Amino acid sequence: MKYTLIGATGLALLMATGAAQAQSPTLDGKPTLIVGHRGASGYLPEHTLAAYKMAIEMGVDFVEPDLVVTKDGVLIARHEPMMSGTTDVANRPEFASRKTKKPVDGVETEDWFASDFTLAEIKTLRAKQAFGDRDQSHNGKYEVPTLDEIIALVKTESAARNRTIGIYPETKHPTFHNAVGLPLEDRLLARLKQEGWTEKSSPVIIQSFEVSNLKYLRKQTNVRLIQLIDGEDVDKDGNMMFGAPYGQPYDWTVAGDKRTNAAQLTKEGLAEIKTYADGVAPWKPYLLPSKQVDADKDGKPDDLNKDGKIDEQDRVNLPATDIIKNAHAIGLQVHTWTFRNEAKRLTSDYKGNQEAEYKAFFALGIDGLFSDFPDTAVKARR
Repeated sequence: MKYTLIGATGLALLMATGAAQAQSPTLDGKPTLIVGHRGASGYLPEHTLAAYKMAIEMGVDFVEPDLVVTKDGVLIARHEPMMSGTTDVANRPEFASRKTKKPVDGVETEDWFASDFTLAEIKTLRAKQAFGDRDQSHNGKYEVPTLDEIIALVKTESAARNRTIGIYPETKHPTFHNAVGLPLEDRLLARLKQEGWTEKSSPVIIQSFEVSNLKYLRKQTNVRLIQLIDGEDVDKDGNMMFGAPYGQPYDWTVAGDKRTNAAQLTKEGLAEIKTYADGVAPWKPYLLPSKQVDADKDGKPDDLNKDGKIDEQDRVNLPATDIIKNAHAIGLQVHTWTFRNEAKRLTSDYKGNQEAEYKAFFALGIDGLFSDFPDTAVKARR
């Protein structure tokens, strides 16, 4: 009998066209969880009730609110404590004097910080699309929501649709929030406790790039916890780069720990994560790396699609790593991020077909994923 080796993408496409599987290759055998990344942020300004509702309408299992804290101690949804990238604060003359410099993960950053604004002031701002290459027509329409408003939305939508929709909050920059006297963790736990969301069965997953706050949370709650793992970039050969501030959890930097994020994804690192978390969420290239091609050996990456630009479309996938296999072997779920529809954000293997990327990761056994375009993710999962 002749055997043929195929890559992850080919395997995924065979699975998609073959007979339906009785069980998914995920850790628990259930379909991959689809998380609306900051809502349906590919279509509407991120972290708005409209974006979350659109994601729910598209069929997500969870919506993701990144959480920061206002001056008066209220949890709100913003991707960062800095607000100029996602709101119109820079165009508000009444707040011009609030622009200031603060260290964020060791980087001196000049911006308008949520921690310097009351909730009432933030409610006067309006959200905008963070990606310049996406639809800007909804800018200025939506408020910045509180965690309370997001919880109310998912409860209402869950009841209306007769299915459970969860929240997947990220505690953003815990070290920063501790330094400004507005720690996140107890505020979040108190709100979840009000809902009775304290167990693994609760419709909540908490995520963080830092480690010490997850270890603290594990002592306080039984809800699912996920260790996020970042990276600076990927080099031409598909190797992860570990420059600051993305090369290690910032609380490790503060503690003088010299390890990079790569240490968390060794068998030993995964075993340590297992002591305080239910899963790990590395950036996609850790799981399915890709490289540039230089077939003519001129020292420059080849423009594979001949569009005059070098981007993701000019990379080719490498074999999958063994991170999912090793994590599953010790009972850790593996989630990953972020899936986006734009062709320039897809490697050449997918030939511009967004669903092909999802299917490749489904075939690897990914347990959950974050998507800016949840409708595409849900369609690919069917």
